[in-house]
Amino acid sequence: MAADPSGRRHPAVNDVFLTLVGASNALADVQRRLDLEFRASYPDHANPAKLVGRVKRVQEDVAALKDLCRDLLAQKQELIDLMRTSLAAQRSATQRLLASSGLPLMTEDDEAAYGNLKQVIDEWTDQLRPMAGDADGEDQDTNQILFSAIVD
Repeated sequence: MAADPSGRRHPAVNDVFLTLVGASNALADVQRRLDLEFRASYPDHANPAKLVGRVKRVQEDVAALKDLCRDLLAQKQELIDLMRTSLAAQRSATQRLLASSGLPLMTEDDEAAYGNLKQVIDEWTDQLRPMAGDADGEDQDTNQILFSAIVD
């Protein structure tokens, strides 16, 4: 508040302050009366004022959950990428060890299992590609595309 050196308010400021205090008291009274009226008219679980508050809290919780899901999906994608890279490196190292040791190379069943796994991953990516609207789809995060299609 604008006060002079002696601590008193200017009369115009004092009038505005009193008007604001009166308005605040009137709004508090209206809120109290509405709350009483709602309590009398509706059971506690159907109070429109409380329902609006609950809806706002749920909307905030949904936004927070979406952010947590995005983080979880990002971590999942990192793990999948790390495991895919690790498995490919281990497969290559196993083939080299088998070749250098003179042991039989990977069987047709082993190669078929690897081919089936690769085919499943490729088919999954192909199914999600139309959702992303990307012709090559290589740079798309599959989990993010799926999450966006379901949640957004």
